Amino acid sequence: MVDIQKEKTLIIIKPDGVQRTLIGEIIKRYEKTGLKLIAMKMVIPTGELVDKHYNVDPEWPQKVGTKALASYERTGKTPPSTDPLVLASNVLNGLISYLSSGPVVVMVWQGMHAVGIVRKITGSTEPLSSDVGTIRGDFTIDSYEVADIANRSVRNLIHASSSTEESEKEIALWFRSEELMNYRLFNETVLYDTNLDCLLD
Repeated sequence: MVDIQKEKTLIIIKPDGVQRTLIGEIIKRYEKTGLKLIAMKMVIPTGELVDKHYNVDPEWPQKVGTKALASYERTGKTPPSTDPLVLASNVLNGLISYLSSGPVVVMVWQGMHAVGIVRKITGSTEPLSSDVGTIRGDFTIDSYEVADIANRSVRNLIHASSSTEESEKEIALWFRSEELMNYRLFNETVLYDTNLDCLLD
């Protein structure tokens, strides 16, 4: 049985987030929820690593290609192909170029509902449609439309795992098991302990 208090998720602050000096602000947003940072490093990803990262889910190409095709249809634009896998390949090439363009900060956060909490705070994939109060909604203005015109990936600051299954695979790709810290924060008593009778002497 999975310990829900130890759910983990992977976060990558992408090159645009690093270059815009938003590392501290992004970490603060996650930290304030009560999630615990258990691993962090700065790297310049290789194209091969980025390719593996986005293909940890074997259904990713089909999902992304179908989503891209629907976006073209919704906006009344002609897609470069009607084959979702061709569109997914274009998206992946853009992501490889984007993520390997400079340093990224890769982190593992742990805590109750970590995947869902992080995705809520991060906001929608497209900054334009992200709510005010989310990281993407507050700190960037990019959109799918502009990214398509420029023939590049949308610059949305962060990658966040979309499920616990995906996070497990992604974490294993970016970190060795010994790089994940096992420690306790004092505030975990308030968040997780059944009774708070330890608060008063």
